[in-house]
Amino acid sequence: MVKIVITGASGNVGTGLVRALAADGPGHEVVGVCRRPPGTVAPYDSVTWQSCDLASDDAPDVLEEVMRGADAVVHLAWMFQPVRDGTRLQRTNFKGTAAVLRAARRAGVPHVVHGSSIAAYAPAPTSTVREDAATTGITGSEYGEGKSEAESEVARFAAENPDIAVAVVRPTLVIQAGASASFLALFLDPLVPQQLFGLLRRGRIPVLLLPSPLRVQLVYADDVGDAIVRILRARARGPFNIAADTLELNDLASAAGARGLPVPAPLVKAAVSVLWRLRVLHMSPGWFDVGTRSPLIDTTRAREELGWAPRKSSADCAREQIGGIADAAALPSPALRRDRFKTEPRGSPPVRLARL
Repeated sequence: MVKIVITGASGNVGTGLVRALAADGPGHEVVGVCRRPPGTVAPYDSVTWQSCDLASDDAPDVLEEVMRGADAVVHLAWMFQPVRDGTRLQRTNFKGTAAVLRAARRAGVPHVVHGSSIAAYAPAPTSTVREDAATTGITGSEYGEGKSEAESEVARFAAENPDIAVAVVRPTLVIQAGASASFLALFLDPLVPQQLFGLLRRGRIPVLLLPSPLRVQLVYADDVGDAIVRILRARARGPFNIAADTLELNDLASAAGARGLPVPAPLVKAAVSVLWRLRVLHMSPGWFDVGTRSPLIDTTRAREELGWAPRKSSADCAREQIGGIADAAALPSPALRRDRFKTEPRGSPPVRLARL
């Protein structure tokens, strides 16, 4: 590996990958592509930045020039807002993915890694799936359906370009304290105060209401970055599930220092739907479905073929995220600021672009 181009390098997963490449040792030329590059401050100061809106008409030409001489391209950029305009989200993300693939082919890049998600899988909340499971997306989730559509485009690209090694990374919910401010804004604002998480961190909330049934896996951003570095080293092909261990409802509550109180998931979703329609909660019903209807994922392939294993458990990730939300922690990246995900006043659609 000499030159690695990363779209969405200033986002949540991108930041984990930047740190993982730095930890892998000297010799990597890392080029980050995003709309608003961060300043020359750690961990972003080791990256050469190129400003580019992947949805713009000139994006393929800009990307082709950036990718000249690259050993690999890692596509992580993803538009999350405006969540109330799913058509626009899917159109923009599909166009951006197509631009990256077209530019990689023109520039002669030998390895492409696409950042997907467990949301690309068909709903299967009681199942554990391997990489060959159906990827039709979480129905009703703009995010899941968009990831499914993008994966279909990546699969077509791989079939049409067998000389290019194409890999797909499907992580579960990716955690790091420095992304907590954007997590607050994307899911919990404006209804849920961050002070609630401060109380939770200090053990002042004895009972935690959680949707039931609930089985979740989390994964640390740097562990995802490490998996991608291993994929790049091996020039691996095909999909890889990336996740830590499984938490049941009581395990998740215990990680927060509380006792879990199960609430039927349909009732919680009904409440989320009402609050979302009233615009007092940014979490859409589709995002709730991603959290409760996505399958658990089997990570055997990543462990056996890449020698990968998560360094942080799901419980460790949960504790880090709770602490980060309590502090509204944000890394020095425009993509991870809290105001990057805020919607505009009622009647004016949000236009801000965020990254995975």
